[in-house]
Amino acid sequence: MTGTVLVTGATGTVGSAVVDQIADRPVHVRVATRHPSQAAASGGESEPVEFDFERPETWGTTLADVDRLFLVRPPSVGVDRLQEFVDAAVRVGVEHVVYLSVLGAERNPLLPHYRMERHLERADVAYTFLRAANFMQNFSEIHRPDVVEHDQIYVPAGDGETGFVDARDVAAVGVAALTDPGHENAAYDVTGPAALDCYEVADAFTAALDRRIAYPNPSILQFARRMRSRDVPSRLVGVMVVLYTVTRLGLSGRVSDDAERVLDRKPNSFRTFVADHTDCFRR
Repeated sequence: MTGTVLVTGATGTVGSAVVDQIADRPVHVRVATRHPSQAAASGGESEPVEFDFERPETWGTTLADVDRLFLVRPPSVGVDRLQEFVDAAVRVGVEHVVYLSVLGAERNPLLPHYRMERHLERADVAYTFLRAANFMQNFSEIHRPDVVEHDQIYVPAGDGETGFVDARDVAAVGVAALTDPGHENAAYDVTGPAALDCYEVADAFTAALDRRIAYPNPSILQFARRMRSRDVPSRLVGVMVVLYTVTRLGLSGRVSDDAERVLDRKPNSFRTFVADHTDCFRR
């Protein structure tokens, strides 16, 4: 399958992995970014183009001749604006939108992803929903200081389990949906191979790093205080509190075989993720 694929969120956790993995496919890749000169300087065969969801004047050039779209909603962008962008994409001939959603979005009208999924279903375009579980990469990004500086998994997840997924596997499912036939008008629950509680997560870190990583099971208030002490924005802290409250209630442990069916292999385990990123967690 040839043509032009536009990747939004191309510098983010999943979008950057999509750009890396789609490079060997017979498609032209356009990278949507607010800073195209920086993207061009990083090398690669993709075409960087200036783009901002909040600046509709950048949409026309970005969408020109695009066949397929990998759509990621930045937390700061409202659903109404994202819907306007989708409508513009459909008007200029985009045929297929692969949308990064979240696990359980179809059952929770309070989530912005629920509204986006319904909008895409009504639009005159093929869609694929990637309903992803919590990313393993959260521990190498927002939670990395706790592991490196405190030897802790410091999240308010209680005893709840999560089907943590490697963002590289989410990207791989997205690339398959963008470049292989048969994924139109489909929804995939993209999880890891097993549901783990945070005691098991700490054990995986301990085994890989050769030092003890503990899970102190902090309260929501303790977690929020630590995040704010690092100047993490209140809005992001609030989002994390909501997600971990869902885990505390035992509602995040669902595991799906959708990724294995699409990729024809098992998704990465948590221990594989930590082993691949040990340098990130060294002191």
